[in-house]
Amino acid sequence: MDVMELSRARRLRAATGDMHERLDSRINAAAAFDSVEAYGRFAQMQWVFHAELAPLYNDAGLKAALPGLQERQRLALVAADLADLDLAPVVEPEARFAAGRIDTAEALGWLYVAEGSNMGAALLRKAVSRLGLSDEFGARHLAPAPGGPAAQWRVFTAALDAAELDPAGEGRAVQGARTAFARVERLAELHFA
Repeated sequence: MDVMELSRARRLRAATGDMHERLDSRINAAAAFDSVEAYGRFAQMQWVFHAELAPLYNDAGLKAALPGLQERQRLALVAADLADLDLAPVVEPEARFAAGRIDTAEALGWLYVAEGSNMGAALLRKAVSRLGLSDEFGARHLAPAPGGPAAQWRVFTAALDAAELDPAGEGRAVQGARTAFARVERLAELHFA
């Protein structure tokens, strides 16, 4: 099957699969869920990534294309988790996205990465529960959506697939997803050196 016959979400998955595997391997090798201290570094990494994405969740064009987008934002939840753990971010977020200058196609790729991480959160949630963390303390940002992560993912990917992009935009969406994975990989390097 030609890759262009796949849905956008599946094309993005195919284009970033190698990066996703590399990132998972790095996080697993760092034993990020074996202790509260290591998990704290993971939460700090998550905060930086979500702080960088915050403008996307408030962008009018993206909110129109992706209904419920603003409610999906997890930055406040990660901040509460850090407060529970008595931690502060150790890396400053990059000012990557400025209001009024957001490329929708590129942003869709970044949001694909951010929203896709919810699917793996169920496994992470189980791991951090062994550390005494929960949806109410320290691991709020890993809590599933009310309808469950699979239902939320289906709604997100349906909207993602329906967003109108020209061929150049399709390329920018792929590049956005790859750049997002590269950024998370870099943050993992910084937090788990």
